[in-house]
Parts: sequence; structure tokens; C-alpha cells
Amino acid sequence: MKYAFCNEMFGDQPFDKVCAATRSLGYTGVEIAPYTLDPRADPFHMRQVPAERRQAMKRQATDAGLQIVGLHWLLAKTWGLHLTTPDAAVRRATIDYLRALIELCAELGGKIMVLGSPQQRNLQPGVGYDDAEKYAVEILQTVMPACVEHNVTIALEPLSPAETNFMLTALSAIHLAEMVDSPQCKLLLDVKAMSSEPNPYETIIKESRDWLVHFHANDPNLLGPGMGEVGYDRIMATLAEINYAGWISLEVFKYEPDPLHIARESIEYLKKVEAAIARSSVD
Repeated sequence: MKYAFCNEMFGDQPFDKVCAATRSLGYTGVEIAPYTLDPRADPFHMRQVPAERRQAMKRQATDAGLQIVGLHWLLAKTWGLHLTTPDAAVRRATIDYLRALIELCAELGGKIMVLGSPQQRNLQPGVGYDDAEKYAVEILQTVMPACVEHNVTIALEPLSPAETNFMLTALSAIHLAEMVDSPQCKLLLDVKAMSSEPNPYETIIKESRDWLVHFHANDPNLLGPGMGEVGYDRIMATLAEINYAGWISLEVFKYEPDPLHIARESIEYLKKVEAAIARSSVD
């Protein structure tokens, strides 16, 4: 398995130091939240992130032995952008912003863009779910040529009802991807989000095997894997069973007692589970 982490958990710590520290723990990938590069999250400012800074981040990750996996929290901390809005001008602005992120992702060496951002996809007043899907499909289909050009895949992220009211299950995300109808539009599964679904983790993973390109590891308690009630034995075994070849990326939302402690505890737990699965397959 390939393990990555999400950079925002380390706040404003120097990127090269974070890369070196996490690589020493066994991580080989990092996801970038765009707002950590420029808090003025809009297409203009994303395109104004200097080429020198983009190349420096890519070089710092490479020098530490890490690969930049891609981007996540795509629309977080933005304004005037939305995925399911009936406002055509807002949809055009969202398309322009996503194109800017696709360019940024490719220049950083990334291949995956995780589309979660619950606040920017919530159903707007008076908009039904079917219409919301059509608006989302319009936006996603429009940016697919840029994804093809830059070899970037958008991974749709189902989230729980506590966070959003649009795209709440893996099946609903797969349905949306089927409507977009592009090999550059796939699925991410997140353990915290899957915990809100009625089916067991292994069932969701197996049903999603043809769409799954990325995986977020965490716990419903907002900490890392192995730091809560969810056991990863079945989860990791099922990923191995379906020959999942993508990243397992640590995404947490509480940084207690500190990010490095969480990163260490999480990967040690995941590797322990992985080793146990490997032993059982030999036996």
C-alpha cells in the first residue's frame, strides 16, 4: 500500500521540514489543499501562484522522497463558487476555478483532485436533487477536456449527512460519475464518510471497485485510523482483495495531541494491519 498525508494538518510549518518528517515515518505521498498556497482562493490568484513556488514545492517533496499526489478541499474557503447552483454565472466561475486547479495540480506533479467541499455543493433553496445533479454534471463535463489534457482525474467524494445534503453515498457519487461519462471522473472513498452509510465498509468498497481511484483514512472521531472505534482489518483486506493500487491518504480533522503524533500513530497502525493481512494470506 502507498501512504500519503494531507498538508493542511501541519498548518504553516515549512513544507520541506514537513516532507522530511513524514517521509521518515514511512509516507511516500502528500496531498495539497489549494487554500494553503493562497488564502485568496479564486482563479486569478490560483493562476498567480508563481511558477517558482510550484516548482519549489514539487522539488522539496521529491527531495524528501515524496510524490505530490494531487489536490483536495478544492472549493474550501472560496467565495462565489458552487457546484450545484442554478446561477449560470456562478457555474462559469466554478468552471474557471477548477480549470486553474487542474493546471496547478499538473504543475505540482499531481494526478488526483478530490472533490469534497460540502458547503460549496449543498442544495440551494428551491433546487431539487435531480436539477442539482444536472448543474454538477454540466460543470464537471466542461472541465473534463482540461483533465484529459493534463492527465488529472477528479475523484468525487461522498460525505455524510452531517456535512452536506448532496452526494451522500458511494452509489450516488458513482451515479454522478456515470452521468459525467469520462474516464477522468472517478470516486474517492473516505472511512469517516462511509461510517454514515448503512452497508459495511467491505460491501461499499467491493461495489465501488470499478470506480475507486483514491482513499482517505481517518475515523469518525476526526482523528486518524486506529485512534477510534473503527478497525481497519476488513477495510484493508478488502482493498487488497480488489487489488486497489491507489493511495491511502491520511485526512484528519482534529490535531490532538499534535499532527506529527497523529501521522506516526496512523501509519504505524496501518502498516501493522497490512502486515497481519500479508501473514494471513501466506498461512
